[in-house]
Formats: sequence, structure tokens, C-alpha cells
Amino acid sequence: MEKFRELGLDGEILKGIADLGFETPSPIQEKVIPVILSEERDLVALAQTGTGKTAAFGLPLLQKLEVEKKNIQVLILSPTRELCVQIGNDLKNYSKYCPGVQIVCVYGGTDIRRQIRDVSKGVHILVATPGRLCDLIKRGAVDIDAVKAVVLDEADEMLNMGFKEDLNFILDETPEMRKTYLFSATMPREVERIARNYLHSPLEISVGKKNQGADTVRHEYYQVKAKDCYETLHRVIDCAPDMYAIIFTRTKIDARDIAHKLQKDGIDCDALHGDLSQTQRDEVMARFRSKRLKVLVATDVAARGLDVDNLTHVINFNLPEDVESYTHRSGRTGRAGREGISVAIVHSKEKGKLRRIEGVLKKKFEYKEVPGGDEVCRAQLLYYADKILAAEPKETLVNYQQELFEKFAELSKEELIQKIVAYEFGKLLKKYAGVEDLNLSESERQGGRERRRGGRLEESAREFTTFSVNVGKEDGFTPRDLMAIINENAPRKGLEIGSIRIFEGNTKFEVDIRGINGFAACFRNVNFNGLPFTLTEVKDRYGRDRDRGKDGGRRNGRDFGGKKRNSTANNKWRKNESRFGDKRKSSGAKKRKKST
Repeated sequence: MEKFRELGLDGEILKGIADLGFETPSPIQEKVIPVILSEERDLVALAQTGTGKTAAFGLPLLQKLEVEKKNIQVLILSPTRELCVQIGNDLKNYSKYCPGVQIVCVYGGTDIRRQIRDVSKGVHILVATPGRLCDLIKRGAVDIDAVKAVVLDEADEMLNMGFKEDLNFILDETPEMRKTYLFSATMPREVERIARNYLHSPLEISVGKKNQGADTVRHEYYQVKAKDCYETLHRVIDCAPDMYAIIFTRTKIDARDIAHKLQKDGIDCDALHGDLSQTQRDEVMARFRSKRLKVLVATDVAARGLDVDNLTHVINFNLPEDVESYTHRSGRTGRAGREGISVAIVHSKEKGKLRRIEGVLKKKFEYKEVPGGDEVCRAQLLYYADKILAAEPKETLVNYQQELFEKFAELSKEELIQKIVAYEFGKLLKKYAGVEDLNLSESERQGGRERRRGGRLEESAREFTTFSVNVGKEDGFTPRDLMAIINENAPRKGLEIGSIRIFEGNTKFEVDIRGINGFAACFRNVNFNGLPFTLTEVKDRYGRDRDRGKDGGRRNGRDFGGKKRNSTANNKWRKNESRFGDKRKSSGAKKRKKST
């Protein structure tokens, strides 16, 4: 507790955190608390989830409150309802001995009238999701004119969820002289833009490096054939009897299907996805938090903002499209100094994506062999034995023990153990007796190519066609935006998507040819940030990309669309790019928006 006192905290705040068992500040708390308490400047703090960020900003801001003034002095924005509620509860615990402090949480999915009544009673700290706060401001129900400090928690997640316009609106409504504290696990360009536009000469604090995972997380991967991914997942779960994990999938269809299969295989799990109502979502999360569920299967969208303690594993059934998403996924384990494991189950087509993630994170993933039947059975039996040894005899058994002793009197210790195991694990032992080895050979793993067997391609081999869409980097378009639009509008769920290439004014991506019937037609009424979403198939009469030859390179010196390149003009453009690049991009975007 003395270390917290040395950071500048005092009085009732110290009493509150003593009750919570806080003894030593985490690295982010050690760096941030003195800055908020004593320095009148904005702050950008880069730290993984689970490192104690809420206390880092919450404790000093509580100490600086003027409780006698009944107006909103601190505004905290978070991406999801779950995180919003958790921050509110944490702050109430920290301020247990601070009389008069009023903390209110506002978020979507609940009665807005009740939230308006709560705010009207007087609030010192308002914790809010951006969408609901915008609604309250526009209704005139919330006044943030007197706000002295704004906290943007999980800023990258808020932008990933499409809150860019809401954040701009809210920050424009706050006083110019406010202090702004931005916390983020990763620093993509949009977060840097927010910092550049709304923070004044901020101090930058980093615990870890940009887009780098926590040091307490070990990264592992299993490489198998695509048809064996589910069986690999099942074995990995069975081989870790004490697992408490989130399994991430790319689509809600996958989340539902995998959860259903695991349930049929006797594993306590459920799915979390966008089709659930808020009540259903709360019920699933209540069972998961109470550990009545061993694993939770979720999409990135459904799991945003979830904060669950003591996860042992995060399992990537599908690797995400960008490194920031992987960082957020893996950051849900290995929290508060505990160790965690992030597992990726990949097939050959995803090996390149895995290597790109390794390069950005500066972390090497450890290759693991898929557990065989003996390994799974041994793990389960030893775990069961440990539970028996740890069990405390109940006094109520005294009434029955003589009868039990007589029942088993003729059995030796060895025979008794064998019968218990046969009764308890008969099905498991039978299931895993002589199961197939799912591990690839060294040449298969290194080459990354699927082999032909019996004249046909393995299931994981795919044939793709390329589509082009008329939005790109200059419109703020990302792979995540593309995947969200495809999942929402595609005629068939679970489509296999290949490479995605985003250029300044357009985007090209590959789609498994088995799912393209009617694919383009489903996007006629789609738009992105007000721009009509125009999709065209990019394929010549030989089924090849128009812009690429047989070897994948450019043909005949032509750019996309077949127009001849002018090398002189290109050289001039390159020379002037640094001077005019930004202006040209912005003017192009304006023209495009104007035409719509």
C-alpha cells in the first residue's frame, strides 16, 4: 500500500483499494497515476487488456473530483455494455469510502428513460458507450459542457466497431480545455488520427510495444488439413481438462456449428454471436463467468469488450484478418500477471497469415503436435486422480462407510482403481483407442501445399475467383469492413475468402468459386460510409486476374483495367507524391462522395 501512497494517492482512495487487496501497482498504474494526478496534459497510454488500466485512470480521477459540484466532471467512453458496466462497478469499489460520489453507466440495450432519470439526479462520473451517449446528448438529457476529463478506453475497439463518427461528435461537444486520456491495446492509423486531432501535445506511455502481445501469453499453433480442424480442436480441449477458454471463429455460423458439435461431444460450452438477444447474451455470459461453461465459442464482434478473469486459453479456430484483432484475442488470457496460452489451429492456406502475425508481434509461435489418443486419456485420468486426492471426506459418509467397505472388501486396490476408471472413463478410452494421427509430415508443413489423392484434391484445396470493389484505403476501408459486409450480405454463409488486397481507390479479394452464384447481385444496395458498394468480377476468358499473367506478375506493362502505363508520368508522380499525395487523396474522396 505504501507504493500506492508514493504515487500520490491518499486518504479514502487508499482505504478503498486496501479492501480490494491491492498491494503493488502494475506497470501501467505506476506510470499513469502520477501523470493524471500532477501533470496538466493529455495522455496516450498503450497497454494490453488485463494490465490494470481501469485503476490507472480511475483512482487518480476519483481523487481529483470536486464532490460538492453536482455535474459531470469525468466522462469515460468504452466500446461495449459489458466493459461499461465493469468499469462502473470497479469505480464504485474504489470509491467505497468516498461519500457523495455519484457514478452512472449508460449503454444500449436497456431502457433509456431509466438512464435519463439516473443522470438527472446528479452525476460526477459518467461511463458510457458512444452510441447511447450520442442519443442522450441529442435528446438534451446529458450535459457534458463542464467535463474536465475524457477517458477513451479501448479506443481501437471503439473504432473497429464503427464508432468513429460518434466519437467525433462527442469530443466536439466537450470543452476545449478538457484533459483527454486515450488508452488502447494497439495503435492503428485511426487511433493515431483521433490522438492527433483531439489531444494536445500528449505524453505517450507504453507498456509493451505497438501491436505487440503481452509477455505473459505463450503463442502456439497446430497445422493440420482443413478437414481435421474440428477434430484437432476437440483433442486440444480434451487434453487440457482444466481449460477455461474462449474459442474465436470468423462467422456466427461457425460459432453456432462448433458449439453444437462440442455440446454433442459432451463438452460444456455455448456460443456468443450477433443473433442473440441481450437477455440471451447475459445468460450465456453468466454461465461462462460462473465456470458452468468450460469454453465459450464467439465471433470477434460478439466478444468485443468482454472482460473475463482467469482464462487459461484463447483458441483461434480461424485466424483473424488483421493483427490488431489477434492482439485483442490473445490479450484476453495471461492477464494480471498470470500466464496464458493463445492457440491457433491453421491449415496450409493460413500459414502465410500466421507468419505475418508473427512478424508484426515480434513473437515466434511454437509448433505443437496434435495430441494422440494416449496423450488425451493420460491427461484426463491424471486430472481425475488429482481431483480425488484433493477431495475432503464428508462426515455424512460415516453413516455409510461400513457398508461400502464391505461391498469392496474382496477387491484389491488395483482392481478397485481399474473398475472406477472403467466406469468413469469407459467411453473416453474407447473413443480414443487407436485414433488417427492428424499431424502433417515435415514436407507437408514446410511446403504448405495440399496433395492430390486418388486423382482428387484434398478438401482444404480451393479454387478462387477475384472480385473488385470500388472502395479502398482513401475511404478508410479495411479487411474487417469487407468481412463484415460479406458476412452480412453473402448468399451462402461460411464462404471461403482468399487473399484481400486494398489499394488507394479499390479493393480486390478472392472468393471460393463454389459460392459465387448470385454473389455480386447481393451487394447492389450495400454502401460503405455513404458510398455505393459496386462489386465486379475480375476475370479474363482464361479465368485469370486481368491485371496478372500466368506467373502472377503484371502483363504487357498494363495496370488494373488494362490501361497502358506511362513510365514518364509515373516517374513524375513518384517525385511529387510526398508533396501532393495527401491533397490528391482527400480531393478524390470528396469528388466520390459528392457524386453519390
